[in-house]
Amino acid sequence: MWPLWLCWALWVLPLVGPGEALTEEQVLDSLLQQLQLSQAPTLDRADVEGLAMPPDVQDQYVSLLQRSHGDRSRGKRFSQSFREVAGKFLVSEASTHLLVFGMEGRLPPNSELVQAVLRLFQEPVPKAALRKQERPSSRSNRVRVTIEWLRVRDDGSNRTSLIDSRLVSINKSGWKVFDVTEAVNFWQQLRRPRQPLLLQVSVQREHLGPGASNAHKLVRFTAQGAVGAEQTEPQLELHTLDLKDYGAQGNCDPEAPVTQGTRCCRQQTYLDLQGMKWAENWVLEPPGVLTYECVGSCLQLPEPLTIKWPFLGPRQCIASETSSLPMIVNIKEGDRTRPQVVSLPNMRVQKCSCASDGAPAPRGLQP
Repeated sequence: MWPLWLCWALWVLPLVGPGEALTEEQVLDSLLQQLQLSQAPTLDRADVEGLAMPPDVQDQYVSLLQRSHGDRSRGKRFSQSFREVAGKFLVSEASTHLLVFGMEGRLPPNSELVQAVLRLFQEPVPKAALRKQERPSSRSNRVRVTIEWLRVRDDGSNRTSLIDSRLVSINKSGWKVFDVTEAVNFWQQLRRPRQPLLLQVSVQREHLGPGASNAHKLVRFTAQGAVGAEQTEPQLELHTLDLKDYGAQGNCDPEAPVTQGTRCCRQQTYLDLQGMKWAENWVLEPPGVLTYECVGSCLQLPEPLTIKWPFLGPRQCIASETSSLPMIVNIKEGDRTRPQVVSLPNMRVQKCSCASDGAPAPRGLQP
């Protein structure tokens, strides 16, 4: 049997890099590596105008986004209470709806957003309309509902970002649930608490081309009708964690400056991709990256232990868990372009820990 100190030494051999802030160069280098390119392509605005986003690309991107949300909240519990925000249908035209939610004071200070859930009520389709539906089948009775975050820029122009996309049945009415965590995260980066959250809801055909079903025209997300007034509007559920109660999660106090005496913690940062020249007309989603870096200091080993284990260096604040960053980029093939999902590994810091020279903290031996 190997001595205990040798087992511990072998455990710390796999090193993890320091949890530094994600940079523009890291994102670009990772993109080029994933796509096997030597440099960023130069695309014109004409290459992206009128570009349709295929449903399978939407599904793949949203799936990776939701998986990233799950990784970020791993090991946490929801607070016993959550805030519910009633929204309004600002505009409703055919199969497109614009929702508005007043967000001022809705997110408690010193809290972390875990999940944001959008609830919309789907009205029942009249039986007469269902009987007129062409080619009645399980496939023709499904439609695609897409949720986008709408940002109004300072110059008055609009920018939408894909948040969620899924299939719903025209035969099943009632409340439908969508994950809009990424939209609230984007809204937070604007740092304009009085600006409302705008969500665009689009109902589309499942299949394109001639002979496709027109079932999407039958789906309506509106008030619930004769039911109580408190249930007639779209609902936004905000699940947050109080960092005072969950301080062991290792997140920095956003109100306190980082000093030499700051204990190792995870600090939120934001990387704006829209302002980067190389990403113009190439990176379609996301408009920016909510990421983290590990900052602060760690308690060092007592001198007797440093003599006993001379191979261990100073303890550092490092990233012990990371997750990938999903993106949608524009791929040019000849005279045509198409969107493609790319997943960049180890781009987001999920957890910071104290370890010797970047090694993960040792775990206790299991019986």
